[in-house]
Amino acid sequence: MHSLQQLTFLHRYAQLGSDFSSEVYPTPLPAPYLVSFNAAAARLLDLDSEAADRPDFAEHFCGNRIPPNARPLAMLYAGHQFGHFVSQLGDGRAILLGEICNAAGQFWEVQLKGAGATPYSRRGDGRAVLRSSIREYLCSEAMHGLGIPTSRALCIVGSDATVYRESAETAAVLTRLAPSHVRFGSFEVFFYRGQFEQVQTLADFVIENHYAEFANATDKYRLLLREITRSTAHLMAHWQAVGFCHGVMNTDNMSILGLTLDYGPFGFMENFNAGYICNHSDPQARYAYDQQPQIGLWNLSALAHALSKLIDETQRDEILEGYAAIYYEKYAALMGAKLGLKNPSISDLALITSWLQLLQNSQLDYTNTWRSLSNFSIASNAENHWLRNQFIDRAAFDEWAANYRARLHAEHSNDSERKVRMDAVNPKYILRNYLAQIAIERAEQQRDFSEVNRLLALLSKPFDEQPDMQNYAAPPPESARQIVVSCSS
Repeated sequence: MHSLQQLTFLHRYAQLGSDFSSEVYPTPLPAPYLVSFNAAAARLLDLDSEAADRPDFAEHFCGNRIPPNARPLAMLYAGHQFGHFVSQLGDGRAILLGEICNAAGQFWEVQLKGAGATPYSRRGDGRAVLRSSIREYLCSEAMHGLGIPTSRALCIVGSDATVYRESAETAAVLTRLAPSHVRFGSFEVFFYRGQFEQVQTLADFVIENHYAEFANATDKYRLLLREITRSTAHLMAHWQAVGFCHGVMNTDNMSILGLTLDYGPFGFMENFNAGYICNHSDPQARYAYDQQPQIGLWNLSALAHALSKLIDETQRDEILEGYAAIYYEKYAALMGAKLGLKNPSISDLALITSWLQLLQNSQLDYTNTWRSLSNFSIASNAENHWLRNQFIDRAAFDEWAANYRARLHAEHSNDSERKVRMDAVNPKYILRNYLAQIAIERAEQQRDFSEVNRLLALLSKPFDEQPDMQNYAAPPPESARQIVVSCSS
C-alpha cells in the first residue's frame, strides 16, 4: 500500500491534447476538513487507509495542494439534455488530476468534483455543496454494493465556505474514481463541430485503453459501438431490477463503459410506480423509471450518429436493433433471479410483469416486498397468508401465486435453497432518500458525519441481514415522503 506522497499519476487522456480538455487548477477552498473517507475505494488506488489521518489529507483532496506529478484538467464534451442538443458542456465543476495504475494493473482516474470553476463552467461557480456531495458519495458506493457498474467515491472534503443554490449552503469536494470519464457527449461535441478527425482520435483512444481486444480488428469501430450498446443495455436492466431511477439521462451523463455516472436527482423506488419520476426538474417524465430502457437506446442512437463517419449506416442500425434483445435477456435473467428461478428466461417475462402489476395496484414497497417474497412457500396458499394479506386484490394475488408455484415446481424448487438465492439478489437495504436526508441534516447542522459513515458501511453489504440495523430497512415515515430532488441535487 502507498502513502499519499507515493501516488504516481499517469496522464493518458491529457496526452490527447488541448482539443479534448483544458488545463485548469482547482480554486483553493478555505479551512477544509474531512467529512468521510472510503477505505474500500482507497484500496483501488493502493492507498493506505491511514492516509486519511494525515493533517494534509483534506488539503490534497479539495485541490488546495496538487501532487507534483498531477496535471489537472477539465474534459470537453457536449450532449443532448432532455432531448435537446447543447453544443458545449464539459466539466464545469470537475477537475481530473490524472489516473493511478494499481498493483492489479487497473487504471483509475481521480477526479475532484466541486473544486472550482473551469473554462466550461458557463458562468457557474464550479463548486459543489455538501448536500449533493453526500448523496453522490453514498449512492455510488450503494450501487457498487448492489453489484451495479458505477463510478466510485474516495472521500468528501467540506468547508464552511458559502455556496449559493436555491439557498445558501456550505461547500464540499467529492473525489470520485472511474476507469474512464469519457461520455457519449465526448464524441458528440466533435461530430457536431465537423471535427471528424477528433472523433476518430477519441474512438482510437477508447479502444486502445478500454477495449484493447478490438484494437487490431478491421471493424473495430463497429465492435466498439456493439460493446457500448451491450454494456448500456445491461446497465439499464440492472437499474430496473433494483428500482433505481437516475433522473438525468442526458447523453453527457452516459458512460462509454456502461457505468452509472453523475449522480444528481436519483431515487430508489419506494412504493412501486412504473411511472415514477425522481427528478422534480422533469415535469414531462422523459426520464421516468419506465422510460429508462428506451432512453438508453435513444442515447445510443445519438452516439451512433456521432460515430457515423466511422461505421456505415447498415452496421449502426443492426447494432441498435439488437439492443432490445440484449436488454430483455439481461432483464429476464436479473428479475428471474429475484424470483428465485434457477434457469430464468424470456418466457418468464409474463410472470415478472404480472408481479409488478400486483405491486403497483397495491402500492407496495418495491424493495421490501421483493425481500419478503423469499419466504414464499411452495406447499400451499395457507402458508403464504402473511404475504397475500399485503395485497388489495387477493384474488389476483392467488392467480399469480398459482402461476409462480407452477413455475417453481417445474424446476423442482426447494424453499430453503431458493430463499438463500433470493436473499443474495434482493437487497434488504437501499439508499432511501429520507435516510440520505437525515445524514445530510446532521452533517450540515451539527457537523456530525457519523450517519454518513454508518450508511456507507450499511450499504456496502445491502443483502446481509445486519440485525442491529433493522430500522434502516423501514419505508419512509409519512413526513419524509415530501422530500424533493431536482437537477440541483
